[in-house]
Amino acid sequence: MKVLLIDIYNFNKGGAETVCFNTGKLLEEYGHKVVYFTLKWPQNKPSPFSKYFPESKETRDGPLRQVRNLINYFYHFEAAKKIEQLILDEKPDLAHIHLMWGQITPSIFPVLKKYHIPILFTVHDYRMVCPAYTFRDGSGRVCEVCQGRYFYKCFAHACCKGNKLMSAVMAAEQYFRNAFFNPVKFINGFIYVSNFARNIQEKYMPALKEKPNITLYNFSTSIVNRPKEMSTEKYFLFFGRLSYEKGVMTLLRSFKDIPHCFLKVVGTGPQKGELKAFAKDNGMQNVAFLGYKTGTELTDLVINAYFVIVPSEWYENNPMTVIEAYSVGTPVIGARIGGIPEIVVNGQTGFLFESGNVEDLHRVIRQAYNLDGKAYTALSCGTIDFANRNLSKKSYWAKLIKFYKLFVDNEK
Repeated sequence: MKVLLIDIYNFNKGGAETVCFNTGKLLEEYGHKVVYFTLKWPQNKPSPFSKYFPESKETRDGPLRQVRNLINYFYHFEAAKKIEQLILDEKPDLAHIHLMWGQITPSIFPVLKKYHIPILFTVHDYRMVCPAYTFRDGSGRVCEVCQGRYFYKCFAHACCKGNKLMSAVMAAEQYFRNAFFNPVKFINGFIYVSNFARNIQEKYMPALKEKPNITLYNFSTSIVNRPKEMSTEKYFLFFGRLSYEKGVMTLLRSFKDIPHCFLKVVGTGPQKGELKAFAKDNGMQNVAFLGYKTGTELTDLVINAYFVIVPSEWYENNPMTVIEAYSVGTPVIGARIGGIPEIVVNGQTGFLFESGNVEDLHRVIRQAYNLDGKAYTALSCGTIDFANRNLSKKSYWAKLIKFYKLFVDNEK
């Protein structure tokens, strides 16, 4: 089987790309051929398919650059042309999309349909039913007022980073897309990364219920065999983007009055300055900001962490941070929101707390800190067991290939 994997980026920008590239490697391990289609970006990795990549908003030039960027937010003419040439040259059996809205755009749908290529779509965010894709308004509150059809409210609430103009464009794109390129009409099957994501998409786009779908949690490329013992250096770890929806300020406030509990914060983002100022103003000697980390340096921090904390304050879908923690046997403290409660089993793989609640997170941190060695190792065992049952390459592959074959066999 030859699979066409489609994503906006040909580099590891976020969790969606991690899943996309891991899926590609997995397909190749099982003897299948993989073809990639992304946009051009300065950060792109070398690719044998780069000649087919259309321009992105960062690589496009010329005097009408901004006008073309706006047009291509709705319909990317070059993407349609380039993917047709790729299809003619490579003749894929199936297309598997990860990210596309507002960048590659649904311009590729009619082309894929023209050549009778089944389209599968992994739903990493909420862009099918929420223009701002996070179910958060301009004030940072969880918001569902668009209800899958009143997209003008995205503009009214300035849901896109508090910017009215950007919110208007996103709302307009959603109306345009639903009118001319409705996902239900073009996409053959959907892969959801949490049951929560599936339920809320179907709530606001009921026609999705009629489409074949599967829930596949993101997978780990490797899982340790032995549980962890309690470390002498008991530090808690947050790693990810330092932005408001991630709940890092709530996390800092929870650590403010427990100086014996140490927190390491890994990552960068728009809230970095505010978070550092808060820690400094409150004399928090128990917090260290380590900046952006990757590779073995990040892996070592996760391995040696006492707990990883995921304090999200939005409908987090299926955070890779949890999966990366479980793969090395590190328990997780997670907010009870979105898809997090599906993979953080309270008392078995870690602990849950009420999202955005400083006092409840404070309580859970104290509870975790006071565990004895036996209880801690039991949690570590729980993470490994959960990972082997739900997050392993073997279990992921068995479900994925079965779903693939449903569509490829139908086409044949």
